[in-house]
Amino acid sequence: MINWSRRTSTSLAVHQLHLQGVIAYPTEAVWGLGCDPYSYSAVAKILSLKSRPEHKGVILIACDWQQFSPFTEGLTATQLDQLQQPSSKPITWLIPHNGVAPDWIVGDHDTLAVRVTSHPLAASLCRSFGGPIVSTSANPQGLPEATNSLKVRSYFGRRLDAIASGTIGSASAPSEIRHLLNGKVIRKG
Repeated sequence: MINWSRRTSTSLAVHQLHLQGVIAYPTEAVWGLGCDPYSYSAVAKILSLKSRPEHKGVILIACDWQQFSPFTEGLTATQLDQLQQPSSKPITWLIPHNGVAPDWIVGDHDTLAVRVTSHPLAASLCRSFGGPIVSTSANPQGLPEATNSLKVRSYFGRRLDAIASGTIGSASAPSEIRHLLNGKVIRKG
Protein backbone atom coordinates (compact mmCIF):
# COMPACT_ATOMS: atom_id res chain seq x y z
CA MET A 1 0.00 0.00 0.00
CA ILE A 2 0.94 3.63 -0.35
CA ASN A 3 3.15 5.41 2.12
CA TRP A 4 0.70 8.28 2.58
CA SER A 5 3.36 10.64 3.91
CA ARG A 6 4.55 11.13 0.30
CA ARG A 7 3.58 10.27 -3.22
CA THR A 8 5.10 7.35 -5.07
CA SER A 9 8.03 7.39 -7.47
CA THR A 10 7.47 6.38 -11.07
CA SER A 11 9.33 3.09 -10.54
CA LEU A 12 7.12 2.11 -7.60
CA ALA A 13 3.99 3.06 -9.55
CA VAL A 14 5.16 0.86 -12.46
CA HIS A 15 5.85 -1.94 -9.99
CA GLN A 16 2.21 -1.70 -8.86
CA LEU A 17 1.06 -1.86 -12.49
CA HIS A 18 2.98 -5.13 -12.87
CA LEU A 19 1.31 -6.43 -9.68
CA GLN A 20 -2.11 -5.71 -11.23
CA GLY A 21 -2.56 -2.69 -8.98
CA VAL A 22 -4.44 0.54 -9.63
CA ILE A 23 -2.51 3.80 -9.69
CA ALA A 24 -3.35 7.49 -10.01
CA TYR A 25 -1.16 9.75 -12.13
CA PRO A 26 -1.26 13.21 -13.72
CA THR A 27 -2.15 13.62 -17.39
CA GLU A 28 -2.33 16.59 -19.76
CA ALA A 29 -5.37 18.18 -18.03
CA VAL A 30 -6.58 16.04 -15.10
CA TRP A 31 -5.47 13.17 -12.89
CA GLY A 32 -6.14 9.69 -14.21
CA LEU A 33 -6.57 6.21 -12.83
CA GLY A 34 -4.60 3.51 -14.57
CA CYS A 35 -3.74 -0.14 -14.62
CA ASP A 36 -2.62 -2.97 -16.88
CA PRO A 37 -5.37 -3.19 -19.53
CA TYR A 38 -5.00 -6.99 -19.66
CA SER A 39 -5.76 -7.39 -15.94
CA TYR A 40 -9.50 -7.85 -15.58
CA SER A 41 -9.29 -7.56 -11.79
CA ALA A 42 -7.46 -4.21 -11.99
CA VAL A 43 -9.87 -2.79 -14.58
CA ALA A 44 -12.82 -4.04 -12.51
CA LYS A 45 -11.38 -2.26 -9.45
CA ILE A 46 -11.13 1.02 -11.39
CA LEU A 47 -14.70 0.67 -12.63
CA SER A 48 -15.87 -0.04 -9.08
CA LEU A 49 -13.96 2.95 -7.66
CA LYS A 50 -15.57 5.20 -10.28
CA SER A 51 -19.02 3.53 -10.22
CA ARG A 52 -18.57 3.27 -13.99
CA PRO A 53 -20.32 0.51 -15.93
CA GLU A 54 -18.11 -1.84 -17.95
CA HIS A 55 -20.12 -1.31 -21.14
CA LYS A 56 -18.77 2.26 -21.45
CA GLY A 57 -15.19 1.08 -22.04
CA VAL A 58 -12.02 2.98 -21.08
CA ILE A 59 -9.20 4.84 -22.83
CA LEU A 60 -5.69 3.48 -23.27
CA ILE A 61 -2.64 5.75 -23.33
CA ALA A 62 0.85 5.01 -24.61
CA CYS A 63 4.17 6.82 -24.92
CA ASP A 64 4.23 6.41 -28.72
CA TRP A 65 2.25 4.85 -31.56
CA GLN A 66 4.53 1.80 -31.62
CA GLN A 67 3.02 0.71 -28.28
CA PHE A 68 -0.38 0.62 -30.01
CA SER A 69 0.80 -1.46 -32.98
CA PRO A 70 -1.18 -4.61 -32.03
CA PHE A 71 -4.36 -2.50 -31.92
CA THR A 72 -3.71 -0.64 -35.18
CA GLU A 73 -3.19 -3.73 -37.33
CA GLY A 74 -5.62 -3.51 -40.22
CA LEU A 75 -5.52 0.28 -40.52
CA THR A 76 -4.44 1.78 -43.83
CA ALA A 77 -1.24 3.79 -44.21
CA THR A 78 -3.37 6.92 -44.62
CA GLN A 79 -5.22 6.20 -41.37
CA LEU A 80 -1.96 5.54 -39.51
CA ASP A 81 -0.57 8.83 -40.86
CA GLN A 82 -3.68 10.66 -39.66
CA LEU A 83 -3.28 9.24 -36.14
CA GLN A 84 0.31 10.43 -35.99
CA GLN A 85 -0.24 14.02 -37.14
CA PRO A 86 1.02 16.53 -34.54
CA SER A 87 -1.67 18.38 -32.60
CA SER A 88 -1.59 21.35 -30.26
CA LYS A 89 -4.01 19.59 -27.89
CA PRO A 90 -4.41 16.00 -26.71
CA ILE A 91 -6.61 13.86 -28.97
CA THR A 92 -8.05 10.48 -28.06
CA TRP A 93 -8.79 8.55 -31.23
CA LEU A 94 -11.56 6.00 -31.63
CA ILE A 95 -10.07 3.34 -33.89
CA PRO A 96 -11.77 0.18 -35.19
CA HIS A 97 -11.58 -2.61 -32.61
CA ASN A 98 -9.58 -5.36 -34.31
CA GLY A 99 -10.25 -7.95 -31.59
CA VAL A 100 -6.89 -7.58 -29.80
CA ALA A 101 -8.02 -5.42 -26.86
CA PRO A 102 -9.97 -7.19 -24.11
CA ASP A 103 -13.75 -6.79 -24.08
CA TRP A 104 -13.59 -5.02 -20.71
CA ILE A 105 -11.54 -2.25 -22.36
CA VAL A 106 -13.77 -1.62 -25.39
CA GLY A 107 -17.08 -2.18 -23.58
CA ASP A 108 -20.07 -2.32 -25.92
CA HIS A 109 -18.25 -0.39 -28.66
CA ASP A 110 -16.82 -1.48 -31.99
CA THR A 111 -13.99 1.01 -31.44
CA LEU A 112 -11.02 1.28 -29.10
CA ALA A 113 -10.11 4.65 -27.54
CA VAL A 114 -6.35 5.37 -27.72
CA ARG A 115 -4.12 8.40 -27.10
CA VAL A 116 -0.39 8.95 -27.26
CA THR A 117 0.13 11.08 -24.18
CA SER A 118 2.24 14.21 -24.28
CA HIS A 119 2.48 14.33 -20.48
CA PRO A 120 6.08 13.41 -19.54
CA LEU A 121 5.22 11.44 -16.40
CA ALA A 122 2.33 9.54 -18.01
CA ALA A 123 4.55 8.73 -21.00
CA SER A 124 7.31 7.59 -18.64
CA LEU A 125 4.86 5.25 -16.89
CA CYS A 126 3.92 3.66 -20.23
CA ARG A 127 7.55 3.43 -21.36
CA SER A 128 8.67 1.83 -18.10
CA PHE A 129 5.65 -0.47 -17.97
CA GLY A 130 6.41 -1.59 -21.52
CA GLY A 131 3.02 -0.89 -23.06
CA PRO A 132 -0.22 1.03 -22.91
CA ILE A 133 -2.07 1.58 -19.66
CA VAL A 134 -5.68 2.38 -18.86
CA SER A 135 -6.42 6.09 -18.53
CA THR A 136 -9.72 7.20 -17.07
CA SER A 137 -10.32 10.36 -15.09
CA ALA A 138 -9.65 10.05 -11.35
CA ASN A 139 -13.13 10.82 -10.08
CA PRO A 140 -16.27 8.92 -9.17
CA GLN A 141 -18.84 9.16 -11.94
CA GLY A 142 -20.77 12.43 -11.74
CA LEU A 143 -18.13 14.30 -9.69
CA PRO A 144 -15.56 16.79 -11.05
CA GLU A 145 -12.25 15.44 -12.35
CA ALA A 146 -9.36 15.61 -9.90
CA THR A 147 -6.80 18.26 -10.81
CA ASN A 148 -4.41 17.51 -7.93
CA SER A 149 -3.34 14.57 -5.79
CA LEU A 150 -5.22 15.87 -2.73
CA LYS A 151 -8.50 15.60 -4.64
CA VAL A 152 -7.53 12.07 -5.74
CA ARG A 153 -6.99 11.15 -2.08
CA SER A 154 -10.27 12.74 -1.02
CA TYR A 155 -12.10 10.66 -3.61
CA PHE A 156 -10.37 7.32 -3.13
CA GLY A 157 -8.59 7.37 0.24
CA ARG A 158 -6.33 4.38 0.65
CA ARG A 159 -8.05 2.24 -1.99
CA LEU A 160 -5.33 2.96 -4.57
CA ASP A 161 -2.07 1.04 -4.79
CA ALA A 162 0.03 4.09 -5.76
CA ILE A 163 -0.25 7.80 -6.51
CA ALA A 164 2.55 8.90 -8.82
CA SER A 165 4.36 12.07 -7.90
CA GLY A 166 3.74 14.93 -10.32
CA THR A 167 1.37 17.62 -11.56
CA ILE A 168 -1.05 17.88 -14.45
CA GLY A 169 -0.06 19.49 -17.74
CA SER A 170 -1.24 22.78 -19.19
CA ALA A 171 -4.21 21.51 -21.24
CA SER A 172 -7.37 23.38 -20.27
CA ALA A 173 -9.71 20.40 -20.76
CA PRO A 174 -9.56 16.62 -21.01
CA SER A 175 -8.62 15.30 -24.44
CA GLU A 176 -10.76 15.72 -27.48
CA ILE A 177 -12.27 12.41 -28.59
CA ARG A 178 -12.38 11.95 -32.36
CA HIS A 179 -13.54 9.02 -34.53
CA LEU A 180 -10.81 7.98 -36.97
CA LEU A 181 -13.03 6.66 -39.75
CA ASN A 182 -15.54 9.51 -40.02
CA GLY A 183 -13.66 12.39 -38.35
CA LYS A 184 -16.59 13.10 -36.03
CA VAL A 185 -15.65 14.86 -32.78
CA ILE A 186 -17.36 13.00 -29.94
CA ARG A 187 -16.04 15.27 -27.16
CA LYS A 188 -14.39 18.66 -27.62
CA GLY A 189 -11.12 19.15 -25.81
